[in-house]
Amino acid sequence: MMPGQILVNNKCRRLLPRTSTACLVITFVALSNGCLLGPEYSEPPVQVEDTWVYHNNPHLRTEPPVDPVWWENAFSDPTLNDLVAFALQENLTLRAAALRTIQAQQQLAIAIGNQFPQSQQLTGLASRSRNAGVILEEYNVGFNLSWELDMWGRFRRQVEYAAAELSARAADYDGVLVSLVAQVAQTYILIRTTQARLSVAHRNIGLQEESLRIAQAKFQSGAVSGLDVAQAKTLLNNTKATVPDLESTLQQLKNTLATLLGVPPLTIGHLDGQEGKIPSPPAHVAIGMPQNLLRQRPDIRSSERRLAAQAAQIGIARTDLYPALSIGGSIGSQATSLGNLFEGESETWELLGGFQWNLFNYGRLRSNVRLQDARFQELLEQYRQTVIDAQTDAENAIVTYLKSFDRLTFLRRAARASRESVRLSTTQYTNGQIDFNTVITTLTADTQQQDILVQIQGAVAVNLVQVFLSLGGGWQVRADTTPDNLLPDPVKKEMHERTKYWKEIFR
Repeated sequence: MMPGQILVNNKCRRLLPRTSTACLVITFVALSNGCLLGPEYSEPPVQVEDTWVYHNNPHLRTEPPVDPVWWENAFSDPTLNDLVAFALQENLTLRAAALRTIQAQQQLAIAIGNQFPQSQQLTGLASRSRNAGVILEEYNVGFNLSWELDMWGRFRRQVEYAAAELSARAADYDGVLVSLVAQVAQTYILIRTTQARLSVAHRNIGLQEESLRIAQAKFQSGAVSGLDVAQAKTLLNNTKATVPDLESTLQQLKNTLATLLGVPPLTIGHLDGQEGKIPSPPAHVAIGMPQNLLRQRPDIRSSERRLAAQAAQIGIARTDLYPALSIGGSIGSQATSLGNLFEGESETWELLGGFQWNLFNYGRLRSNVRLQDARFQELLEQYRQTVIDAQTDAENAIVTYLKSFDRLTFLRRAARASRESVRLSTTQYTNGQIDFNTVITTLTADTQQQDILVQIQGAVAVNLVQVFLSLGGGWQVRADTTPDNLLPDPVKKEMHERTKYWKEIFR
């Protein structure tokens, strides 16, 4: 190793130039960009499947990536599109996530600023006193500066840490966004499903009232006993009893949707008069490939970025093992009268350099390095587990959607057959060919069958939303928006006013 060099982390860097001491300031600047302690982070490899379990299913497409605005193109429901757009502007949880991202952005700005002279002070003093009849005056003005040099990379590692934390916060924001869109879509689908179930209940009530009317007519003519009438009334009232429960569920779902939109429940009361259809899924769904999860899933990106941040913490901990070098100085003027304050003989200056070395705390400092490394290893395992969990989550969502789609096909056939059974049994009972027990049986079965069909129609749409959620689709709508622009316009305006306020205070 040559004179004027130091070996750290297997990197040999020149610290002192071979010139005269007149270059001392240049040397200190060079020292500020000296060695960079700690591991050089790179994204660790993880185990990802080559394809999906059900990649051959005709309802899936693996070549195109996940649609960034899947709620628009998958369901083509204008009301749903409006609700999602409104939620992205007004949801309070999403706003809070955006503000946390802005906080991380400011932490990064602070870390970047710490690479430059940490203390820069302009000072001034004017005093006038009397002692033993003598008037004493003193005036001074000066500028002080101190700079801890980044010789071992502490401040650069802090910048790396803050930058990784900012990326993690942005991924967290994306996670809230993706979850919000999915919750709005699923809640809206459940509202439409419940409205459809109410329609089915009222339709069944109409059919059962007609059966009661037929039974009463046959009873009055003496063709049947009162048992038929009693059975018809029992079935009718049981069906009517389902309506209050469905109405309660519907209102609760609307309240939930209002919460997601960041508004009071009465604000979305207009949905009462909108009996829209249950959103239908497309014939084919683009889900991309499992490898896309590493870029799409916000939780994976957040986990990886926090792993990178922890790698920087190892480097920060290692810098404590070495001395901290600093330079500083002051320049000013001091005089006993205001008129002489800026005369040449009143000039004062001071240059200083120093170091601080926690030489006798090596046991604690080394333990801290090992502690940070252990935390890194823990986060590494968590990151790998997050990737595996994401694949499992996506596979579960895909198979649930596909099988519910298959189930819907059979239930539609069963519902058509059930409706035909009701028609035939009613006709045959009217003609006296069968007894009323058969009518009751077919009506009861049809009531359940039609309700199940509507529920599974809603479930298919809800399950498709879950697929998009598991794939991490949707956050791309923000594109490369900066943290400040993640906020909706009203909040940005309020933040702007606050900034103006603080600028006035510190002017």
